Amino acid sequence: MRIVQDSREKNPYLFPGHEVVVKGLRSGDYSVDGYEHEVAVERKEIQDAYGSIGGGRERFEAELVRLAQMKYAALVIESSLTSFLVAPAYSDLNPKAAIGSLLSWSVKYRLPVFFCDDRKHAQAVTLKLLQFFVKYRTQNDRS
Repeated sequence: MRIVQDSREKNPYLFPGHEVVVKGLRSGDYSVDGYEHEVAVERKEIQDAYGSIGGGRERFEAELVRLAQMKYAALVIESSLTSFLVAPAYSDLNPKAAIGSLLSWSVKYRLPVFFCDDRKHAQAVTLKLLQFFVKYRTQNDRS
C-alpha cells in the first residue's frame, strides 16, 4: 500500500515503513495510491479546525461535500474532545457551536469525526483507516 499525501499538506505525517507519494488530491490530505477517488482522510489541527468551521466554513463545507461522494472518508482532529472544547485564543467561535457543526456534518455527510489526543495518535488513526479501507476493498474485489 502506497500512501498518497496531498501536495498542499503543510505539516505532513510520517509513515515509517510505508512509501508515501506526494501529489495533488481533489479531496482530503491522505489517500491510497490507486484509490484516490474512493478514500480520503482530512486532517485538522485544532486551530485549523476552528478556522475551517468559522471563517472558512463555506470552503470547508464544499470539501465535505466532495468527501461525501467517496466510498469512505473521515475527518481526523489532532485534539481530544475535551481539549477541543477550549477554543484557541484567536477564535470567537463558541466551542459548543464548533462541536455542533462537526456532529451535524458527520450525519449530513456520513463523515466520521475522530478526535485523537494528539498528532501522534491522529497519525496512527489515519494510517489504520487507510489500511482497513484497502483490506476491505480488496476483500470485496475478490468476492
